[in-house]
Amino acid sequence: MKKTIITCLMVVLIMGTVFSQSTQKPPLHGKHWMAITGKPLGATAGAMIFSQGGNAVDASCAMLAAVCTMWDVLSWGGETQALIYNPHTKKVIAINAMGVAPTGATVEFYKEKGMAYPPEFGPLAATTPGTPGGLMTMLAEYGTMSLEQVLAPAMQMAKGYPIEAQTANMIENNKDKIKEWPYSKKVFLPHLGEEREAPHAGEIFVQEDLYNTLAKLVEAEKQALKKGKSRKEAIYAAYERFYKGDIAQEIVRGTREQGGLFTMEDLAKWKVKIEEPLTVNYKGIDVYKLQEWTQGPALLQSLNILENFDLKAMGYNSANYINTLYQAMSLAFSDRDFYYGDPDFGPKSPMKGLLSKEYAKERAKLIQEKNDETIGPGDPYPFQGETNPFLDLLSKRKDALAYDRPELPIQGPEDPFLAHFLAGTTSIQATDKEGWVVSVTPSGGWVPATIAGNTGIGLSQRMQSFVLDERLNPFNVLEPGKRPRVTLTPSMALKDGKPFLSFSIQGGDTQDQDLLQLFLNIVEFGMTVQQATEAANFHNYQIQSSFGAHESKPGSVELNTQIPAWVRNDLRNRGYKMNFLDRTSGPLNAIWFDWKHGTFWGGSSNHGEDYGIAW
Repeated sequence: MKKTIITCLMVVLIMGTVFSQSTQKPPLHGKHWMAITGKPLGATAGAMIFSQGGNAVDASCAMLAAVCTMWDVLSWGGETQALIYNPHTKKVIAINAMGVAPTGATVEFYKEKGMAYPPEFGPLAATTPGTPGGLMTMLAEYGTMSLEQVLAPAMQMAKGYPIEAQTANMIENNKDKIKEWPYSKKVFLPHLGEEREAPHAGEIFVQEDLYNTLAKLVEAEKQALKKGKSRKEAIYAAYERFYKGDIAQEIVRGTREQGGLFTMEDLAKWKVKIEEPLTVNYKGIDVYKLQEWTQGPALLQSLNILENFDLKAMGYNSANYINTLYQAMSLAFSDRDFYYGDPDFGPKSPMKGLLSKEYAKERAKLIQEKNDETIGPGDPYPFQGETNPFLDLLSKRKDALAYDRPELPIQGPEDPFLAHFLAGTTSIQATDKEGWVVSVTPSGGWVPATIAGNTGIGLSQRMQSFVLDERLNPFNVLEPGKRPRVTLTPSMALKDGKPFLSFSIQGGDTQDQDLLQLFLNIVEFGMTVQQATEAANFHNYQIQSSFGAHESKPGSVELNTQIPAWVRNDLRNRGYKMNFLDRTSGPLNAIWFDWKHGTFWGGSSNHGEDYGIAW
């Protein structure tokens, strides 16, 4: 009994220090504006636009252009998804700039090549470019500046900027793959034949083809303005040149030359979608996510399930807390893996049932004292007054899952399994004194990327997130013109009708796991936003990966090395297989709104190179 009391006191003391401890990075404070993104130079680009009088949307577009130019694990040919709070309408808007599968990209095409999924790399991994259209749509509809103004920092960088070690070394480590594609080799490997063929850290990295592509967009805008077009119309003239003009022609030519499938019609037909986000209320806070073509609703489902438990009483990162969150994630993400897909294609995902509080209560009853490795998708259809038409597929689903193969333990930080789960992109957060708030999680076109001809545009690799077997997910089966169900997932929360928290992260299938824990760290445990971004999170590997071989490791959990021995022992007794990392928080970026003082608090985790600037 005495030993139990001492142990409990130690838990309280350790948990209590989380909330008072200093952070490794200082929190950001501002009252005029705030700009946070994945690279310091990217944040500087946002600050430059703010200093010229731009709003948060203008600054976000400048940061997006900059990080794409820096290859911050994405490029110009990737995809962009965003949530924007409009202070004039008091509403959250969703931006869907996800590319689609090209003509000829069919299940039969890839199966004939002996593939279980579309490939991870190369031209056959590419969806149509989405980021340029997303950037120009956001700027035209909600910004105040010209395209020329917001592209200026990126264009300066394309002319040459000092490349940082992370990207330079990534290029060197992937140079054999890069050499498979002639236009990628030309851009990425300036020292061909030398021992190090990639740029050196700090070397001026020049992308002349990309500069010329961006200059064509600015030229199209200028010509439209000379003809008397409005700011908005002129930006859309640049949009037309990218997707229907000479830029599109070179993208298609260069992609097809290297074995890709793009057609001019694929690019011309594609459009950015401005959508209504999905939302649930958690203890008086309205949380917003993109629709079910992303994994975002899984966070909403998790919150609905967790609302049925007293998380605060369990204690931050106690064994009970980790066990409860882990199984809530398993329940929500198993639904993601079977029911989520592009809502523009049939069948229609049962989102009303999936996001209902009643369905969540039934799912919550499945959480046990010990981990359940058999957790699978539920049946949300009765909770929207319908009968599930896919019960037969559900019964066959396990036969198609990758984790039915012999399971190998995680081999440490370099394990390829972890690389798929943790692979990053970047994230962008911005706000201003007028009240605009922007949360963006762009991605696609990461190194090693196939560059499309002489455009300097690195193509997306998002095709791999489709399935070719309907037993895995009848809503996400590959079809030409369809968007894959992606992991990308910006987040926003409102309280009393006003912005409360804007947050996003890079990191594949772990994104909504980290975002969920960030939110709970603030709401349940009273952490500041910077403490919450650095806090020790855990990762659930029971869910199915959206990349590579789409594997899963039931019962596997990644913990922070700070987790004490008695929590580890408790979790081991509950059936968990553990691996440990020193940093498990991110990289998370977030803005918290201090309405009492009329200021912004910014958080950027100590995990990677993410950085923020405020004024």
